[in-house]
Amino acid sequence: MSNLDMTAMYAMHDALRRELTHMARVTAKTGDEPRRILRTAAGWHMFKKSLRIHHTAEDDALWPALRQSLADQQDDLVLLEVMEAEHAAIEPLMGAIDAALTDPDADRDRLGDLTDALATSLAAHLKHEEDAAIPLIQRTATVQQWAHFGQVHGQRIGPDAPRLIPWLLEGTDEQTVATMLAPLPEPVRAAYVAQWQPAYACLDHWSAES
Repeated sequence: MSNLDMTAMYAMHDALRRELTHMARVTAKTGDEPRRILRTAAGWHMFKKSLRIHHTAEDDALWPALRQSLADQQDDLVLLEVMEAEHAAIEPLMGAIDAALTDPDADRDRLGDLTDALATSLAAHLKHEEDAAIPLIQRTATVQQWAHFGQVHGQRIGPDAPRLIPWLLEGTDEQTVATMLAPLPEPVRAAYVAQWQPAYACLDHWSAES
């Protein structure tokens, strides 16, 4: 079994769960306020961007690599198919939420129903991945395959790093921050401390003014 560092995977999952909590708080408000807030909230846009980066990186760079090593392990191959299917089921929910946010005639209850469905589907997927897929990754993935996945994930964050890295690390402990920043070039680490994190901390991510 590989001894792969799963810090980044769990940090991403924790960040997504954190944002689902914020989203539930927003959509519990009455009247048109949930739609007004979500339509422009920085938190909703960062959540969508981060989730899409995470899922497409897994679909493009992680699951295919595992398939090569699991060619004769039918149960494990089925699990990878289920992971992709869960990703595919979540994406349309985000699109439907965006459509509801821009449709002035949309039923107000629909937005709440859609965000509830997104939260339920994503929470179930994250748990399934942690319970079943992460142990499979630990058993199967090589250090090189895991590093490649991390590289693809990082490349897709790209120019959004000044916002998405502080977003990912919000509320994490010092060890997680240190582990996540360690592979980055020193100028990037310095920018995170001096510029990115302070700027992020000043944002009100879940208000209409963000």
